[in-house]
Amino acid sequence: MKTPYFLIHQSILEEGLGKLHTALESYWPNSVIGYSFKTNSLPWVLSFMKEHGCYAEVVSENEYELAEYMGFEHIIYNGPVKGKDSFLRACEAGHIINIDALREIEWLKEAASAEKTINVGVRVNFDLESMCPGEASGGEEGGRFGFNYENGSFLRAVEELKEIRGVRLSGIHLHCSSKTRSLNIYRAIAETACKICKEYGLDLDYVDVGGGYFGGLPDKPQYDDYLGAISGILRKYFDPKRTCLIVEPGTSLICPPIDYVTTVTDVKESNRNRFVTTDGSRIHVDPLMRKKGYFYHIEPMKPEKETVKMQIISGFTCMEDDRLFRLTDAPALQCGDQIVYEKVGAYTMCLAPLFSGYYPDVYLEDKGRITCMRRRWGVKEYVQGTEK
Repeated sequence: MKTPYFLIHQSILEEGLGKLHTALESYWPNSVIGYSFKTNSLPWVLSFMKEHGCYAEVVSENEYELAEYMGFEHIIYNGPVKGKDSFLRACEAGHIINIDALREIEWLKEAASAEKTINVGVRVNFDLESMCPGEASGGEEGGRFGFNYENGSFLRAVEELKEIRGVRLSGIHLHCSSKTRSLNIYRAIAETACKICKEYGLDLDYVDVGGGYFGGLPDKPQYDDYLGAISGILRKYFDPKRTCLIVEPGTSLICPPIDYVTTVTDVKESNRNRFVTTDGSRIHVDPLMRKKGYFYHIEPMKPEKETVKMQIISGFTCMEDDRLFRLTDAPALQCGDQIVYEKVGAYTMCLAPLFSGYYPDVYLEDKGRITCMRRRWGVKEYVQGTEK
């Protein structure tokens, strides 16, 4: 197989999803898994999730259309900039909609009728940073999604929905991005859900706690830990038989089973360093250039080599900062050696730019059998839909 390429290990994906199902069955059987399209929307991945009972969790009109195209019967429509056409289709189809903007309330007024009830949820914006100092992604600036609880925006949205004949508030959505993915984040989400519903007397069909969990790392919280923390608090106010718990995993499911395989193409010495060039790139495994390290292993062509003090592993692009990691006091890499990056399935295939090269092949490994699930792009794919 020509490198670079992504390799999906189906058994690892099945194992992760199985652990999540088991944890939900133990702590909150009345539950729904909404797979996060934005994390990795490779068609094979979406088909796998659908076949294993997951709902589609989408955050844009394009993702909603993709969910329709892929045949999902159940869709959770989130996001701050939904398209009106897809929003109205979701209302008509009875999908789960969590509103995030005032204009969506206006759309509901257009769509509502006395003949059919539209059930909607509201995304809650709350001060996570005050509850978990230093952990919220928004930091001191706060989060930018949903209707704020502290300043009364959430209550105003709820009251406005009550005035629309044919519309019913059926749930709340409290997903919060965090720097830590700690259990404290989910305790705060659960506590806020209880506080809001108790204060306003809300009778809900579902509580959506979102995603953002660790996955595939033995020294980090597991699904049992997350669900134990969430359910322990939610049960103080909600009846598991009455209220459905929605989780929206992405990274925790799809990050662990995917590798990125690259080959060393050149080794050169400068007066300062030894640079190892590969046919892979940081833009494929770290599109936002934020990671400080990677899980990886090296598959050398020859086992015995001299030890080199410093080697800088670099990518194929012409950007100086396309540098992935440093090897210190390690065997000298040579052309033909392979470097395999592990746990790279999240926010890589969907964010990787078409810079200096196009999308690589994606293969599936299942019980030792390798199948190509997406062929690498070439010039024809790149220019499709355009004119010379």
